[in-house]
Order: sequence, then C-alpha cells, then structure tokens
Amino acid sequence: MKKRILLSFGLLSVFLFLTGCSEIKKPITAESTGFWNEYIVYPLSWLIKEGAYLLGGSFGLSLIVVTILIRLAILPLMIKQTRSSKAMQALQPEMKALREKYSSKDQKTQQKLQQETMALFQKHGVNPMAGCFPLIVQMPILIGFYHAISRTREIAQDSFLWFDLGEKDPYYILPIVAGITTFIQQKLMMAGQEQNPQMAMMLWMMPIMIVVFAFNFPAALSLYWVVGNIFMIVQTYFIKGPDLKAQATGKAGGAKK
Repeated sequence: MKKRILLSFGLLSVFLFLTGCSEIKKPITAESTGFWNEYIVYPLSWLIKEGAYLLGGSFGLSLIVVTILIRLAILPLMIKQTRSSKAMQALQPEMKALREKYSSKDQKTQQKLQQETMALFQKHGVNPMAGCFPLIVQMPILIGFYHAISRTREIAQDSFLWFDLGEKDPYYILPIVAGITTFIQQKLMMAGQEQNPQMAMMLWMMPIMIVVFAFNFPAALSLYWVVGNIFMIVQTYFIKGPDLKAQATGKAGGAKK
C-alpha cells in the first residue's frame, strides 16, 4: 500500500511537470512531430474532433464518448485490478495470521514476514502491485487529453453545459464531483479489505488531490475524470457487488442469530 501511495504521488507529480512543458502552447496538427505528438496527443485530438462531427458539433459529448471508448479499451486491465483487489481481500485472514506470527519489529523477523507474505502471494497467484497498472496506463492518457484540449483551438474554445472546455469550471462543480466520484470509486475498491492507516490516507488524499488539480485545469479534464470514475464505479459494483452483498447478508445473519 505504501508503494501504491508513493507511485500515485509520483505519477501526479509527473503529470504536473508534463502539463507545464513548452509544447503546450504549440497547436497540435497532423504535421506535429515527435512520438508524444504523433501517437498520443494528435490521435486524441483527431478522435475528439471526429466524434464531434458525428455528434452534431458537440465537443463535450464527443469527450464523453471518447472517454467511454478509452475506458472500454482498458477494461481488461481494470477488471484485473478489481479481481486482484478481491484476491487480496480473500487473503486478509492469512496475512493477519502472518503479522501476528512475526509481530517482532526486529529486522530479521520483518524480513521473514516479507518472505512469507510474498510466498503467500505466489501460492495464490496474487500480484499486490496489479492495482497500480491501470493508474500507470491512465496517466499518459490524462496528460494527452490535457494537451489535445489545450492545443486544439476548436476544442478549447467550445462550450458544453455551463462551462468552456478549455477553461476552468467557473462554479467548481465538476472538480468537486470528480473528487466525490474518486472517493466513491476507491471506497468500493477497498470495501471488504482490512483497513489500515495507509489505506485510510489513500482513500482521502487521492480525492483531495484530484479536486485541487481540477480547480486549476480545463473543465474538459474534470469531465473526463468524472465520466471515467462513473464508469469505474459501475464496473466495480458489478464485479464486487455480489460478494459484498453476500458478505453483508452473512454478517447480518450472524448478528441475528
């Protein structure tokens, strides 16, 4: 969990760094050169523009559709993340037993605890870092969206609902919704797992960071984040929902007895 927290902060720091790079003021066109422009930014810009053409000129609707298409494309990774979370949840009793067995804080005991924990993961085919892969994949996409929006005049100057896509949300509604949906999505992912201080910090810190960033970036990015989060919430509910309901029913039944 500590590694996931450090990775999340690291990727968000990279996001801030890359969004401020010098190319952000250069329009993106089919003639733009460089791997980043040719294979990430321009394809996203082209996809959003083509989507708007098919949707009656609405770049906002096009962003929603493109976001859903991207989420569908990385759906196998997200499902793997959710299943990894379920597998980690199932191993919690055994992991707790190991922590109690090797409760001493000396270096030798802690090394033994790590070895036994990794052996447990290998035995059950669980990768504790699998939950980080979707975040790694999504970060270039998020940065690419920022560049595509900012460097494509037609997108940046278009308006959708109450906001301009290339400007900050004037009422801060989308950033707040982005934070709330991030919290709900993480809460569902962590549901049923043994809680610890690191998990509690991650649960609150990520939504807060998303809100802070969303306050300072184009509203179109918040729109992308909100739609993506809603997609994830629905997906997580369908994958983990039956197990969580069964667990809740079991607890209720036990209490009743």
